[in-house]
Amino acid sequence: MGYIAAIDQGTTSSRCIVFDQSGSIVSVAQREHRQIFPKPGWVEHDASEIWANVQSVVRDALAHASLSFADIAAFGITNQRETTVVWDRATGEPVHNAIVWQDTRTDALIKQLGDHDLFRERSGLPPATYFSGPKLRWLLDNVDGLRERAERGEVLFGTMDTWLIWNLTGRHVTDVTNASRTMLMNLETLDWDPELVSALDVPPAMLPEIRSSSEVYGTYEGVPVASALGDQQAALFGQTCFAPGEGKCTYGTGAFLLVNTGDQPVRSANGLLTTVGYKIGDEPAAYALEGAIAVTGALVQWFRDKVGLISSAAEIETLARTVDDNGGAYFVPAFSGLFAPHWRSDARGVIAGLTGYISRGHLARAVLEASAWQTREVVDAMNADSGVDLTTLRVDGGMTANNLLMQFLSDVLDVPVVRPIVAETTCLGAAYAAGLAVGYWSGADELKANWHKAAEWEPSMEPAARARGYRKWKKAVERTVGWMDEDDD
Repeated sequence: MGYIAAIDQGTTSSRCIVFDQSGSIVSVAQREHRQIFPKPGWVEHDASEIWANVQSVVRDALAHASLSFADIAAFGITNQRETTVVWDRATGEPVHNAIVWQDTRTDALIKQLGDHDLFRERSGLPPATYFSGPKLRWLLDNVDGLRERAERGEVLFGTMDTWLIWNLTGRHVTDVTNASRTMLMNLETLDWDPELVSALDVPPAMLPEIRSSSEVYGTYEGVPVASALGDQQAALFGQTCFAPGEGKCTYGTGAFLLVNTGDQPVRSANGLLTTVGYKIGDEPAAYALEGAIAVTGALVQWFRDKVGLISSAAEIETLARTVDDNGGAYFVPAFSGLFAPHWRSDARGVIAGLTGYISRGHLARAVLEASAWQTREVVDAMNADSGVDLTTLRVDGGMTANNLLMQFLSDVLDVPVVRPIVAETTCLGAAYAAGLAVGYWSGADELKANWHKAAEWEPSMEPAARARGYRKWKKAVERTVGWMDEDDD
């Protein structure tokens, strides 16, 4: 049966992971790409650099396991969502750097959009700088001659899945999970909504065809390219959250909590997103509620690279363990505004509660605790929307290797936190969807049998301490909003 290879095009790096039929990792290759910051709040990537890196990691992952393309049954793709690319149909050259999901340059455009309720109702999304449709509109408005070229059909739009599939297979397609993050797709029809496309003034000719998350889109080096899922939906699938009410939280650059809501979209009244969880071939789509947190792992990276208080990401846990608590300091990393459940693009980060007592260790602990408190806000919103309290949180992603953070997360949520043996569930979900498309796996039951618990943390914090910490956190969040003025870039 060979193996399945998953390409994970992430915010800071591109990876290829090869899996066997038990869902175990056979080999991994990874390359980072540049983070480009032209102005405060602006974040870009070089899409050509990313495509070159993807080709490299595929070759390297196969070489590490002494495999050839003939040994691979299918490729799956998972990707950073909302990051927006426009390229020339004839030459394949990007017309501008990719605008990354964290980028806030479309803030003024969002304020000018007319009927925000129309977008919420049709797409399940509140108009925000986060999503790819406004980024596309910014490119059309600001790159010389681009709108005219788009209307002539000379340029193509895509998120990173589309960019990779186009380069791998020559086909211009996206899947329903990535399309559901554009503010342009109708959640009911699973197609581009003419009114939303018109409201954002996007030429329809540049939009990709929307397909399911698990089907053969084409071939690369003779191997079927057979799945595409936005990274957080891929993690939901990799954690085998196939039943309504099952959910997970992925801790990477940001953190994203998704709960499967079944075959009907559930509208949020508490600042969450309604999105497509996955669609397997001709089966009905599964929907999800999502709480998106912009900055978790990225805060550790900032602490390392911009402040220089640690030399590696792993070192933050060691530094944080030099103290017993945060010393009264709280760090709200609203670098790109606040995402769920607040949706305040005018917010910026703060460190609150500073005194002369605060040391490097206290700051390190505050950095880690920020991920847990932000998760608590999202879980509270999720519980309110669903009417059922979360009883266990399945977690995955790079930050779950931090045991101090996982224990604190269990403490502030007051529920068990469980990490699976294969924590790279984003890649695993893309692999599973690709394998289903080519018959490598038989179905959901076989995939569920692959899931095994590796570690579990139980809450141990006193209720009074939990309540006091959360109260302080909320006070710190209040101090982030309203920072940006109308005349700020």
